Order: sequence, then structure tokens, then C-alpha cells
Amino acid sequence: MLTMADFVKVSPCEYSEGLGREQFVDGAIHELWPQIPRIAGPAFTVKCAKGDHLSLHAAIYRAAPGDIIVVEADPDFASAGGNVCAIAQQRGIAGFVIDGVIRDLAEVRELQFPVYARGVMPKPAKKEQILPFNQPIVCGGVKVCAGDIIVADEEGIAVIPQELAEEAYRLGKARTDKDAAMSLTEWRAAHEAKIEATLKALGFED
Repeated sequence: MLTMADFVKVSPCEYSEGLGREQFVDGAIHELWPQIPRIAGPAFTVKCAKGDHLSLHAAIYRAAPGDIIVVEADPDFASAGGNVCAIAQQRGIAGFVIDGVIRDLAEVRELQFPVYARGVMPKPAKKEQILPFNQPIVCGGVKVCAGDIIVADEEGIAVIPQELAEEAYRLGKARTDKDAAMSLTEWRAAHEAKIEATLKALGFED
């Protein structure tokens, strides 16, 4: 049976072997500190009301260790800061993927807590409205359901629906292993042959 330790070994780049473009989060949602480690885990989905972040702040006490909290938030206000990230880290939450912004970036970087978001904003949202947890949300243009597998690193963020997980992993792992076993010289020979054959089929001439 596959575990998150298996899924984290494959880059989002290689998951493109088995997933369509619609399963990759908008690149504007990116890692917020350098050399961030790759994370993988089941999505705990959160939707924040406009101008509000109570749902995310409540979620850090409800998500399970190993979960990745995925948030549809108001991008005009910070959804989380250093203390919220520290508590999430203490509870074993693997990271945040936020379609929105955070603050206290220096604190988050010092914690080495993985956060992917659109950027930073000093002004926080309010805590007045709560919305149901683990409902389908849209994060970076991708529909995310509770339990979908999130794999995120500096290359991007893949959202793997549960029903596609085994096949996506199999194809991604096969590509990973194939590339690892091939030298650059071998890769170039295969690549050049493929490119030239394609050009010939298209009737291209130099």
C-alpha cells in the first residue's frame, strides 16, 4: 500500500506523466522561502470568508498530523502568521498551501515550516466567520477535495485525486527511475532522435 513517504519521492514534474494541466496549481502560488523541502500529504481543505481567516486558525487544531492544510482565502488580507505556523508545525501538520497571503515571513522562514502562498501582506484578516471544513474548494484554479494527495516543492504543486493516486504514482515513479538511470549523453541521443523524427514527419527542412 502506498504511503506519503512514497508520494514525496516523486517530483510534481514527474506527476505530469499521469495528470492533466488542470491538476497543477497556478504558479503564482509558490514557496515562500528558499530551498523548501518537498512535502506530500492528504489535503485538509479550508475556505475562509471574505476578509476573514477564522476557518484557517481553527483548522490548525483540527487537521491531523501529516495533513497539508489547503486554503481558499481572501488575497487582500494575511490568513496566517508566525504563531499560527508554529502551532501547526508543533501539531505535525506537513505544511500550508494557501490561495492567498500570509505575514511574519521571517518567522516562518526561521521555523522552516513549508508554506506555499501568493505572497505576503502585513494586514491580517478578521476572526468573525466560520465555514465548514473539508468541503471542495478551489485553490489556484484547481478543485481540491478532502483527502486528495498534495505534492508540493519549488517546481510547483500537484493535486492528485484519490481515485487517480496509484496510477499517477506509478507513471511518475517510472519516469523518475528512467531519468535517473540515463546519462545526459544517452538522454541527448534519444531526445535528438525524437526531435529530428518529429521535424521530418512535419516536413521541416533546414
